[in-house]
Amino acid sequence: MVRPRRLHTALGVTALVAGLGLLGAAPATAGGGHGHGGGHGDSCRLVDETLTFTGAPEPELTEAFTSYGNTAGEWTGGDSTYSIPMRGGQIAWVFSDTFLGEVADDGSRPLDSPFLNNSFVVQDRRDNLRTVTGPDQTSLIGPPTDEPAGWYWVGDGLQTKRGDVQLVALRFWYGGGGSFDFGWESNHLATFDGRSLELESLTPLPSASGVQWASWIAEPLHGHGGYTYIYGVDDQGLVKSMHIARVRGTDLTGTWEYWTGSGWSPTETDTAAVMSGVANEYSVTPYRDGYLLITQDTNELFSRNIVAYTSCSPTGPFQPAGLVYEMPEVGATGSYGNPNIWAYNAHEHPELRTRDTILVTYNVNSFDSTELYEDASIYRPRFIEVEIDVERSR
Repeated sequence: MVRPRRLHTALGVTALVAGLGLLGAAPATAGGGHGHGGGHGDSCRLVDETLTFTGAPEPELTEAFTSYGNTAGEWTGGDSTYSIPMRGGQIAWVFSDTFLGEVADDGSRPLDSPFLNNSFVVQDRRDNLRTVTGPDQTSLIGPPTDEPAGWYWVGDGLQTKRGDVQLVALRFWYGGGGSFDFGWESNHLATFDGRSLELESLTPLPSASGVQWASWIAEPLHGHGGYTYIYGVDDQGLVKSMHIARVRGTDLTGTWEYWTGSGWSPTETDTAAVMSGVANEYSVTPYRDGYLLITQDTNELFSRNIVAYTSCSPTGPFQPAGLVYEMPEVGATGSYGNPNIWAYNAHEHPELRTRDTILVTYNVNSFDSTELYEDASIYRPRFIEVEIDVERSR
């Protein structure tokens, strides 16, 4: 069948971007506190406190997506798993590669299950779920018309004050020459109608630096300077590095500035690597009087570890804060007992945080794409509730 091979190629890109080797020297960290948007100065208590993390599967979302995926005849699995809080108490869950269709009683997917490169699952205020795709169950963002072998994976996004939904879309290409004949090409801004979630426009974003500006979008908070921070990754295979941009307000069509390590520049190629060891998807959120970074640890190959860092500024420097959670599915000794299983792209969902309890998701996959048809449970997000105990410094 063509489908399993094509799927292996598309999902295999995620395998590389999420887990391939991750060794090498760390870039110089950016200086802390400069131009960070106000609110914290150059110091905070958080970086001096001891954080202990206790994680376990979050039952309600786990059950909701499991039941929906198994019985609704719509979305049956996907990865990325960003979330955008929307008006009216809704949440738009944003997925890149996505399975649609039915799941059999034995938990398998039909080999002809529709497969998309991006989709939404909308959770309403009553926690009902519905799938949003393009026309006739196509990808929300269709393949490039000038490159039919290409596709778009989606990153994080936001709802603007106008009400439309913006997210960063990453354009990739596939050359047809085997599982590794692919690559990232450019960044784009996808804008959707805030009610129907229909695609309204797709426009180029800065791409000259080689940074994929889709890892995380941090909306402005009161007293934090009114900036939206855009976090990206420079994915060199063996080293993945964080980069940071910002735009005033909540409209990503505004003028971007780039963190240079000591200040902000209007020139994208001035961007500086803040730290290595992050995944292609991660989160940076305000926490107490500082900032909390959640990411899979990509300093080791196909790591099962989700780790945290803290900082007094959204631009760093970030210092290690400990192990958040060990993803139990990974590898031959994991819960599937399968050496093909791997996990990736952990991040927080701050709109679902309750005091010191945070919600983290990550994705699970197999290097053998046929297994994603044999067992639909593999290719679904995991929802983890993590309690943070903070021991105050003296």
